[in-house]
Amino acid sequence: MSIAQLKKLTLIGQVKDKTCALKHIQMLGCMHLIPLSNPPAELEKAATPNAEKSLKALRFLNTVVNPRKQVRRDPHFNVQLFTKTVLELQQKTREVSDRRDFLVARIKVVTPWGDLVFPAEEALAGYHFWFYQLPLKYRSSLYEVSQPWEIVASNNQFLFVVVIAIEEPAANLLPVPREHIGAIPLQRLEQHLEEAELELEALLAERQALTRKLTLLRSSMSEAATQAELHYAQQQTKDDEEMFVLQGWVAEESIEEITNYAKKTDMATLIEEPAWNETPPTLLKDTEEHAAGVDLALFYQVPSYRSWDPSLFLAVSFPLFFAMILADAGYGLVLLVGLFAFWKHVGTSPKLKSWRQLVFITSLASIAYGIVIGSYFGVAPSEGSSLAHLHLLNLNDFDTMMKISIVIGVIHIVYANVMTSWVNRKHRNVIASLGWIGIFTGGLLLWLSGQQGIQAQIAVALIATGGFGVLLFTSLRPIVKPTDWLWRLFDGVKGLAGIMGAFGDVLSYMRLFALGLASASLALTFNQLALDAKDAIPGTGIVVFLLILVIGHVLNFGLALMAGVVHGLRLNYIEFYNWAFQEEGIAFRAFARNKESKNE
Repeated sequence: MSIAQLKKLTLIGQVKDKTCALKHIQMLGCMHLIPLSNPPAELEKAATPNAEKSLKALRFLNTVVNPRKQVRRDPHFNVQLFTKTVLELQQKTREVSDRRDFLVARIKVVTPWGDLVFPAEEALAGYHFWFYQLPLKYRSSLYEVSQPWEIVASNNQFLFVVVIAIEEPAANLLPVPREHIGAIPLQRLEQHLEEAELELEALLAERQALTRKLTLLRSSMSEAATQAELHYAQQQTKDDEEMFVLQGWVAEESIEEITNYAKKTDMATLIEEPAWNETPPTLLKDTEEHAAGVDLALFYQVPSYRSWDPSLFLAVSFPLFFAMILADAGYGLVLLVGLFAFWKHVGTSPKLKSWRQLVFITSLASIAYGIVIGSYFGVAPSEGSSLAHLHLLNLNDFDTMMKISIVIGVIHIVYANVMTSWVNRKHRNVIASLGWIGIFTGGLLLWLSGQQGIQAQIAVALIATGGFGVLLFTSLRPIVKPTDWLWRLFDGVKGLAGIMGAFGDVLSYMRLFALGLASASLALTFNQLALDAKDAIPGTGIVVFLLILVIGHVLNFGLALMAGVVHGLRLNYIEFYNWAFQEEGIAFRAFARNKESKNE
């Protein structure tokens, strides 16, 4: 796996052949276009409303649990009309659902009052009913009310009181504010609710019926996206009355496909190496089984074209860091069993299979590390057992575990500098990268040696030599006048000042030990709490014992998973990337047909 070597390919042809040429290149899907003119912003905006509507319709139908059998061919399918129908159905469904919810809430409020039937307005002679839900403890306050009142219902908490008055009573008439129950009787509310639920059921059935055309909708959206991409690409060429010029970055192995097409269609091609001041996009060459590593490499930052591909290295370092943070063979086994439970579901595409493989490796690494530290759901293996012989590390041995974490951190960062040195091997600042390798290696050796003996002397020599390398060769500033030597020295001093940051980066790897210790300690604590509860509660103590074990370990497992993912990635993206890459790149975006397009 590596960064693909790109060439700048220029294609020159007649304007009448431009559309055909672009369609062919789009079908090949191997060129990252270089804009030769500024396309108007309205082009993208013009297709956006229809695309957004279709996407909303797709999301609405995608949530149906059991979609109907798909219609895959319909020559009369109109995506815009279908989208309009779906969105109208969505709006109507939302309105009916809101009405149903309102009626449910209203019935809940009205039910305690009973099925009240209100007389005609003229029969009340200007009087109105005012409703109060009065707690039982305030019953005595009713005797202070001068207006006519009646208790129409009651329960073990409230009195449901109706006061008759022409004007709305004062706010302090009773210790509670009045209720708003409306003028619609309970029986009619229940009838409206039944009608709303029947209407909603019919709408949901219509929604399920529309799922027959999900495949057609996806295909039409894909074709529309392909056509929009083609239309946008047409505006990125340089045209005059008769000729057009198309330019883009192409991987070396794909050059022949385009040049063969150009020969057949009498088009001219020009192939150039990237100039020193150009920034080609980054295309990571990967096989399908390594797609997960590529995703990891591109997730935080795209490596620059002239750097190196870290995907394989990340696919190794992340499982290691995750395993050290999870710190339990039992939890690793749970992760593996969970993966096997969804094995087929996460293998429906080459990319998913790659992620499945990464999770499988991570699970095995977690189990292996858990065996080495002797933790099985927080329980250590019994002495003399075969598992006890594999218990090589003790998490409570702080000195040893700290040393292991620091050594791993130094190796991780030194490897980043080794790769940076390889990338800069033709430039003088390669010595600065080698200098940092000397500083990190010497610092580690000095710490491990206890600052005594021949090892300490070698360590000091490495640190001193590395420091001079960083001081003198960090800067790439050209020497034009004598003062530039001072500025180059100043750049070196700034570079050497990064030694404090380097020290902090190395110490960051102690989180591998700290988080692993926290996970193992929590597992042990929950086990002890469960045992104490079992001993303290005769009979039913076993139930409490099981509850504490299950809830405690589920909670700890969830926390360990989050910590393993977040901090396992953080050490790679923050500390490692800081030393591995000097600048960020641009992701290679192939001008290609949408994968689900009809005509593909």
